[in-house]
Amino acid sequence: MDPTYPILFAMVVSLALYQLNQRFASPVLSIINRWLRWVVFAAGSAKICTDFGWIDRPFAVLVAIFFLLYFLVETVYRWIEIHAISVSPLPLFPPFVVNRSGEEWPTHPRLLTIRDWLRANGFKQVQALKAEVAPSVYLRVSVYQDSDACLRLQVTFLPHINGAISVCYSLSSQTMNGFRYVTDNLYLPFGGFYPEPWLVERNPWRRSLKGLVARHRARLARSREPLLPWTDDPLVDLNFQQRQLEQINTELGFLLPYNEREENGKMTTEGRYRVWKEIWLLNYLGRSQRYE
Repeated sequence: MDPTYPILFAMVVSLALYQLNQRFASPVLSIINRWLRWVVFAAGSAKICTDFGWIDRPFAVLVAIFFLLYFLVETVYRWIEIHAISVSPLPLFPPFVVNRSGEEWPTHPRLLTIRDWLRANGFKQVQALKAEVAPSVYLRVSVYQDSDACLRLQVTFLPHINGAISVCYSLSSQTMNGFRYVTDNLYLPFGGFYPEPWLVERNPWRRSLKGLVARHRARLARSREPLLPWTDDPLVDLNFQQRQLEQINTELGFLLPYNEREENGKMTTEGRYRVWKEIWLLNYLGRSQRYE
């Protein structure tokens, strides 16, 4: 069968998904589109080489070669990207401050329905926070708690270059035995280590807040551990988490000691490999490393 029409169809679908995602900023659509681009590149390059007679090899072999070439080129690009992040002066675990700008919740109708769902299900806003992740680029977090204050929800808004905004959720509960249960759908690569009492489950494919809340409560019910209500200030707790994560990841070899960072960057070679691995898992499989 002539592969021209399937390749053209895949290109059209990829362009349509790109345009659609300009509006929705969906990580699920991004994953599908990345696979389509990979296939289009491999099959399209093989078709061009076959049609012009540049390489005298079977079409399937050429597709496999260009498929691997794409992997190699993107791997090099990701390593350069990770190196740039490592040597950047911006912190990997930026401190949060109270968001007093009045822009804690975007006015897009798709996002306003989330706030309506929270109100209808007994969640109340506790605090609005933000952290600078790049010059004049802020990560905005709106913190909610349920009626008994045993479930704390962080609604995180991630800005995109094209102006679109995606939303992620992180649910946390603490037990009397000192454990912290965390269930989130963040799709940003982490690759590092969590403190031992943290039981973290990441679900990048689960974009529904209702489904994520149900999953978190199912984990708590399965553990049968008594819960402690949240009483501390979210800003204090979140910044403590940031300091704790930086400390433990320095101790376990993900980050370099402070006195070596100016010359060598923040991440060790192992740390960069772990980030690269998690980028691939998230970008193409929608999976994160398992943390429990």
